[in-house]
Amino acid sequence: MNVQTPADNYEELESVVVRFAGDSGDGMQLTGTQFSVVTALEGSDLSTFPDFPAEIRAPVGTTFGVSAFQINFGSVEVSTAGDEPDVLVAMNPAALKVSLSGLRKGGLIIVDEGAFNKRNLDKAGYDANPLEDSSLSDYQVQKLDITKMTLESVKEFGLGNKDAVRSKNMWTLGLILWMFGRPRKPITDWLEEKFKKIPDVAAANIAAVNAGHAYGETAEVSSHLRRYVVGKHEEEPGEYRTVNGNQALAWGLVAGSQLGEIPLMLGSYPITPASTLLHTLSGLKEFGVMTFQAEDEIAAICGALGASFAGNLGVTSSSGPGVALKTEAIGLAISTELPLVILDIQRAGPSTGMPTKTEQSDLYQAVWGRNGDSPVVVLATSNPQDCFDVGIEAVRLATKYMTPVIVLSDGYIGNASEPWKLPDINKMEKFEVKYATDPEGFHPFKRDPETLARVWAKPGTPGLLHRIGGIEKSYDSGHISYDPENHQKMTDVRAEKIANIANDIPEQTCSLGSSDDKIAVVGWGSTRGPIHQAVKRARGEGINVAHVHIGNIWPLPRNLGDLLKGFDKVIVAEMNKGQMNNLLRAQYLLDAHSLTKVTGQPFKITEILDCIREVAGESK
Repeated sequence: MNVQTPADNYEELESVVVRFAGDSGDGMQLTGTQFSVVTALEGSDLSTFPDFPAEIRAPVGTTFGVSAFQINFGSVEVSTAGDEPDVLVAMNPAALKVSLSGLRKGGLIIVDEGAFNKRNLDKAGYDANPLEDSSLSDYQVQKLDITKMTLESVKEFGLGNKDAVRSKNMWTLGLILWMFGRPRKPITDWLEEKFKKIPDVAAANIAAVNAGHAYGETAEVSSHLRRYVVGKHEEEPGEYRTVNGNQALAWGLVAGSQLGEIPLMLGSYPITPASTLLHTLSGLKEFGVMTFQAEDEIAAICGALGASFAGNLGVTSSSGPGVALKTEAIGLAISTELPLVILDIQRAGPSTGMPTKTEQSDLYQAVWGRNGDSPVVVLATSNPQDCFDVGIEAVRLATKYMTPVIVLSDGYIGNASEPWKLPDINKMEKFEVKYATDPEGFHPFKRDPETLARVWAKPGTPGLLHRIGGIEKSYDSGHISYDPENHQKMTDVRAEKIANIANDIPEQTCSLGSSDDKIAVVGWGSTRGPIHQAVKRARGEGINVAHVHIGNIWPLPRNLGDLLKGFDKVIVAEMNKGQMNNLLRAQYLLDAHSLTKVTGQPFKITEILDCIREVAGESK
């Protein structure tokens, strides 16, 4: 974002990054979300990053309770929430302290000056007021008494002081809408609908939005604040809406159940950041979706597995700690060979770790984390749009091959939003879910000769009485068997069934560049956006580099080994300590450069770009 001269009326930008930060009670998530909706309606491409505090309710004014929402929007392709904010809105000293290090030099800081009192400064750990010394000299600082101006704008509505102060996020939103030329009507319409039963609150918030907007118009005259124009991004024609990863994943599962004509049952226990999957699916009962909020993680997955036994598609959702508790039941699903979809919305670990921060450290757990030789299908989502397609694919593979399917997403994908072109489900290819009906020669582990999937018999089907369980079964009859040769055969067949799925998934391609390039950056999951942008910039610098993004984690695509061996150098970028790198080394003896990050924050584009430049320099 360039500095504007006072003579200009506005400055035109290709893209801009805005970060709203305040106390967890200041409504920053709501402010950011509504600004995102308006921005999407105006036709900008965008990507968001809600950054929640881990504490449910940290002491007000402390750095532990800072909640932030970052949005990158522009007239050009946007695939990350941005490396460095251009504009920081800080509602108190703690928000400024937590967010300042990420702001680009020369960026704009808008602060609520009224919140910078001694009490709040002490809570945030400031020895002196940063608004009164030279510590912010590298930035443009706009000191506004937002609290005072908000109270003034809503005083006619008779709200108590506490309720009136709550409107300051809307005052701030009004100011930012003015700065970037966004309309107020979608916001005021939304406020009227949200607070239609308490019209005074609706009117007060609308007045606050209008007051913030009006302040910008007034301040413009004296050049205290400036306006910026961000144009529309050219998208394919169609109907769009903003969607986050958890919403899209839930909708993808429902779409899969509709395409396969199979009822879906979710058994879940609330856990950050996966809980919104339960919220979303519980509102889709008209599509035959059943939801069960269990008393614990084990009951949740066992309920889902029981639904699969009964002929439904069982789904369970959690994050790393909860998936650890579900492990024995996943093994039971492998032994009984029932379809089951396990959604792992990864977060920073181990144990409780950092519940609201993002990480990709459950890959080992997904691929290898069970007792016995117990392979399952593992898929990874790469952005909110991709979640919908992965949800459908998880249903297809689970039912076709009678196997558990683990879907790896993460907190960044789950909470982040981006524009999504609504698909036409009537044009999507349906797939058949087969049930056994013929009692002739039936036994529960009779297999399809092509897929090696066992038959699926609904309880109560005439002539198909059977039992299944966790103890090893006879390959030829389905009865309990402790025979050594039989266990060898059953173990081999279960592994072969999963391995053969490599023939039923697409071959690996380059997301950007081609196999003729010298360097490949390999990623999986939510690293897609920053890798894409870093490779795009590196190619613009003349570096022969491609981007290979893996969505099928297990089994791996059948051509992946040959593809990677064709590059001179391979970089594997992931938010863990090198789990995918080690998986590729184990499978292909690949000697790659491992680029890792475990800060709880997504990769910056520059972090990957610097690594590409370093590796390119070494190979000259």
